[in-house]
Amino acid sequence: MEAPAETLTDDVIVLRRWKPEQLSVLAEVAGDSAAHLGAWMIWATNGYGKQEAGEFLATTARNWAEGKTYDFAIYADTAAAAEADTAAEADAEGEVVGGTGMITHPDRIEIGYWLSRHHTGRGLATRAARLLTAEAFRLGAPEVEIRHDVKNVASGAVPARLGFTMTGDEAAEPPLAPACTGVNRIWRLKRP
Repeated sequence: MEAPAETLTDDVIVLRRWKPEQLSVLAEVAGDSAAHLGAWMIWATNGYGKQEAGEFLATTARNWAEGKTYDFAIYADTAAAAEADTAAEADAEGEVVGGTGMITHPDRIEIGYWLSRHHTGRGLATRAARLLTAEAFRLGAPEVEIRHDVKNVASGAVPARLGFTMTGDEAAEPPLAPACTGVNRIWRLKRP
């Protein structure tokens, strides 16, 4: 399968492939939201700083080159972006408000997303998932999948809004973040 476009956009958000020069921005955005994210995502459970951001950026660059995962920063035009003083805080696409990505499997593409604590409840994760779903189908994926812990109601609202079908639950592989039950809900959408 070919790699996805490095930039995807609608009229509100821009998804742009993570780049090494975004280390400080990623560390700041994820670090500021580590308590919020760490409840559900093991990678943020013990905080998030420049070391974790550097490891992620190196891994995502390698995985992109190998066709395993494709990770994007989510940009939104927010008031904070309009008032930013430096390019590290914001750029032409707006402020980095979270991250999203695609994981390739032989028979489907799985997508995931996270938002900073300051940007939840605005439909930004739904927009990101819609863009990635469309790109996955453009690339020829027969099916797109979203997984989340059964107690993470906010994450589950995204596939429900996009017309995915809840296909069941399965045991999550440890280690688990503190709020997780150990049961993942699985949602799937077949290629139209």
